[in-house]
Amino acid sequence: MSGAESFLFPDWPAPNGVQAAMTLRAGGVSVGPYRSLNPALHVGDDFETVMRNRKLIRESLALPSEPVWLEQVHGNQVVKAEAASMPPQADASYTDAPGVVCVVMTADCLPLLLCSADGRRVAAIHAGWRGLLAGVIGNTVAAMGESEPLVWLGPAIGPDAFEVGEEVRAAFMQKSPAFGEAFRPQADGKWLADIYRLARIDLNVLGVTKIYGGRFCTVTDVERFYSYRRDTVTGRMATLIWRD
Repeated sequence: MSGAESFLFPDWPAPNGVQAAMTLRAGGVSVGPYRSLNPALHVGDDFETVMRNRKLIRESLALPSEPVWLEQVHGNQVVKAEAASMPPQADASYTDAPGVVCVVMTADCLPLLLCSADGRRVAAIHAGWRGLLAGVIGNTVAAMGESEPLVWLGPAIGPDAFEVGEEVRAAFMQKSPAFGEAFRPQADGKWLADIYRLARIDLNVLGVTKIYGGRFCTVTDVERFYSYRRDTVTGRMATLIWRD
């Protein structure tokens, strides 16, 4: 299992002791539309195959414990990873304990990783447009108790591929006119949304400015990323963070 083809490592100035990675498609044992390193149990893939993939991820990254896998619901619930019932129904988790692995799964939605300036607190967020609108980022920052965390925006659907209806833009505009700059009009009355920009605007409103990443498109990069919008039946990438 090659680290270069199976994992993406965040390019951000995280403090010593903070470890993070995102799985890519290659290096696993799933077949068909889930090829090949799918860690998601909820997408129709074979249970034993998924568990083998999770074992490969755990061993390849030398994880200190089994990741705290979430039951994601496109909401704004945040849990403390080590204190959550299993599986926690939430779209973000955080921890201040060493050896606890926070993880989210995505296939076009935006994964965000957060860490405090001193590296003592870390968090992972799953943010689709519904979660962003509902305030999942703000809830996570508040739960961490860190006003200015470092943030990494992992691979998500790109601004040239994320078409939404007027109702989505209107909902964000009702929340704040500042979100208007994240939408581009299309001839058919729909809009192209920049999910990275939506997250950056949200973070800036919270006073968070140390933001990294946000340069990929899961839809167009077929070899490296799963994409629900592109393929419908597909696997998921896992984005993980922990502290030594």
